[in-house]
Order: sequence, then structure tokens, then C-alpha cells
Amino acid sequence: SSRPSSSSNVLGLSLLFLSNASLLAMAYLSGKAWNPLQIFLAAIFPGSMFSLWTLQILHDCLHGSLLPKPSSRPLPSLKHDNNNNNHVKKKKKLQSLLLFWGSMPSFFGYHLYLRHGHLSHHKSLGDPRSTSLRQLFDSDKSEFEDGDVLFAAHRMKLKGEAGPRFRIGKEKKEDLVLSISRTGFSHWKRGRPLRNAAIFAATFSFERFLLGIND
Repeated sequence: SSRPSSSSNVLGLSLLFLSNASLLAMAYLSGKAWNPLQIFLAAIFPGSMFSLWTLQILHDCLHGSLLPKPSSRPLPSLKHDNNNNNHVKKKKKLQSLLLFWGSMPSFFGYHLYLRHGHLSHHKSLGDPRSTSLRQLFDSDKSEFEDGDVLFAAHRMKLKGEAGPRFRIGKEKKEDLVLSISRTGFSHWKRGRPLRNAAIFAATFSFERFLLGIND
């Protein structure tokens, strides 16, 4: 059966608590005791590991596989259906709370992405006719048309127009495009992995920093 067992539920929640508690402790130590080199080394390991644990566990929470599902019976009754409906409502409420509080103290925009961008990614699958960087930034919707575009644009050339766009002055015929991800990726060089990795780390971190402020 693909249904998660109670032991896997406990393990996932325990690892989420461990990763967030560790990130909180390292954030406190970074401000109180550690020098810049210690902060940098802790961010590489184990900080990055705990951050990815948080993202992956919350991703499972969003898709409904972190918390236990309602039990099934061969011959469901009306009472059983009502119990299941109540269970689903409580589970969704708990998932929403876990997504918000489980994203803290990470300053990497996980809640913004998971709550408003990831499920739409599965729906659109990166179709440039319905999703592009320009459309993401121009849209007035609270849900991103495809939140994964913000990640992918840092490491691959995407179809569709870039964004965000700004028009300066009334006589300006062309919009000014200010895309952190596309600007960084345009400076990648074939056969220069260290250069490319440094650019990716810089642009990705800078954009996550801005999204964190937005959160």
C-alpha cells in the first residue's frame, strides 16, 4: 500500500522539528557567538541539509503524504462518510498550519512557494503559453501560475518572455526588463562549472532574500 505508516508520519514530523530547531539554534548562535567564517561553514553544513529537509518534508505535507489518511472500510456508512469529511477538514487545517509554522525560521521563501506556487506547477507543467516569467510578475493573482519557473530560470533557458518589466517615462517604447535569474544565467560559460555554480548561488540567494522580505 502507498499509504504512509504511522511510523513514517512520526519520523517525518520529528525530522521537521529537528531541522527547524537546529536552524533556529544556528540563527541564534550566528547573532550571538559565531564569527563570519563559522556562520559561512555552518550554512554550508549542516545548515543547507536542514533547510532541504524542511523543504522536502513540507512538500510531502502539501501533497498530503505527511499526515495519516482516514481509514477505509469495505462497506462505508453515512456516519463513516461524515467522520471522513471531518477528518479531511481537520487534516487540511493542520496541513496549512504546518506549512506556515514549519517554514519558520527558514528565510528562504518556502511558505510562499509551497502555498502559492507548487501545486499550480503540476497543473501548467511550464507551458510558455500560460506561464512565463513576465506573466508571473504581471499577474494580479495570489496564486502563481507556475511557481517552479522562479527556480528553473536560474539554471536553464525558458520559453516565453522575461519579467518583471518596468516602463520608465511616457515616451519609452521598450520596457526595462529586470530579471535576476535570466541576467545571472546569461553569464554562464560552457566548461566553467565553478564560475556557473558561483553565479547560480549568488543570484538564487539574492532572489530568495527578496522573497523572504516579501513573506
